[in-house]
Amino acid sequence: MEATTISGLRRVIEGREGKTLAGFYADDAVLHIIDQDNPPGRPREIKGHQAIAGCFDDVCGRAMTHRMQGGVAEGDRIAFTQACTYPDGKRVFRAASLELAGGKIARQVSIQAWDP
Repeated sequence: MEATTISGLRRVIEGREGKTLAGFYADDAVLHIIDQDNPPGRPREIKGHQAIAGCFDDVCGRAMTHRMQGGVAEGDRIAFTQACTYPDGKRVFRAASLELAGGKIARQVSIQAWDP
């Protein structure tokens, strides 16, 4: 698997390649999601490569576009924003912060918001 980079993440996110995206995550990775259903005090926590892969299979399998709007990498950290649009025009915005270990994503925090 290739090293985790902004360009690599952009390619698989925008290509809706859930299985390839999951390959960027360590076996013991943790993904925290904060949104209207999962507040900061009780974020949704997805643990382990298998569970994260299942999450991405679901998200990448939906009829929607995904666009990374920016990204910054420094040392073992990557941050980016992402805009998604469903066919009916409903939009989702996400800001993600990733911590890498050995070139793989070990921890991610995502904050997301939807159009009403």
